[in-house]
Amino acid sequence: MAIELPYKKLTRWASLLSLGVALVLVGVKIWAWLLTGSIAMLTSAADGLVDVMASMVTLIGVFYAQRPADKGHRYGHGKSEAVAAFVQALLLGGAGVVLGFEAIERLLHPQPLVQHGMGIWVIIGSTLCAGALVVMQTYVVKRTGSTAISADRAHYLTDIAVNLAVLCALVLYGVFGWARSDAAGALAISCYMVWNARGMALSALRQLLDQELDMTDRQRIRDAALSCEGVRGVHDIRTRNGGDRVFVELHVEVDGQLSVDVGHDIGDAAEAAVRQLFPAAEVLAHLEPAGIVDERLDDLVK
Repeated sequence: MAIELPYKKLTRWASLLSLGVALVLVGVKIWAWLLTGSIAMLTSAADGLVDVMASMVTLIGVFYAQRPADKGHRYGHGKSEAVAAFVQALLLGGAGVVLGFEAIERLLHPQPLVQHGMGIWVIIGSTLCAGALVVMQTYVVKRTGSTAISADRAHYLTDIAVNLAVLCALVLYGVFGWARSDAAGALAISCYMVWNARGMALSALRQLLDQELDMTDRQRIRDAALSCEGVRGVHDIRTRNGGDRVFVELHVEVDGQLSVDVGHDIGDAAEAAVRQLFPAAEVLAHLEPAGIVDERLDDLVK
């Protein structure tokens, strides 16, 4: 099933906007770091730089994923989104580890900050921009289910948390003069970056390794097929998330005395019923006579 044009437009515009916002924010944060000397601001700027690289990876992944099936990729190119998400996780995790060591060094040897008031305003503005972008990306993910846009959204959720931590660190420094609050905030941010990267990587790997859809979706598939007239049973359901669409294979049991034409119509009806459950899906039904005793995948996986 081909992806509809609105899906392509939404994911492309979301990717381009994400890249534009990331470029602006990282520039502003680097300027603020040079102005204030805040290690927490540097952490936020580094996270922003990772966002830029991640958004570029997302953009490439989204455009590649929307290429039609060809001789070498008959299932399409949807999994490139999961690859993009996994690369983002590696970038985020690596940045978190490096900045964590830098934060520990600053904890041991604290340094004074300058013009921290300007840094506070920069962080507030960055947080508002990131929040607006997350709202837009949430809408796109709900409409398209894009893995890459979802991973990019996770980056900006992290960015909001990072900004709030930097804001707290700068306020504590300004109000109480706690020199180590800046480094402590940076260390907390780096730990959060690593933890968030872990979740992103696991999510991408589930798709790359063809993990089954959850039990709720599998039951919906079974119920949809069984609701079709002429279907007497369903077994050996296999599913996987292809990034831009869901792939479903199932064995449909029908009366063994039916003609090939009638059985084929029943199979088409079952495929159409399952296809209606997902925004984009490719469904393949294999017909079998009801009551046949053969080796089944359902029995093997038990």
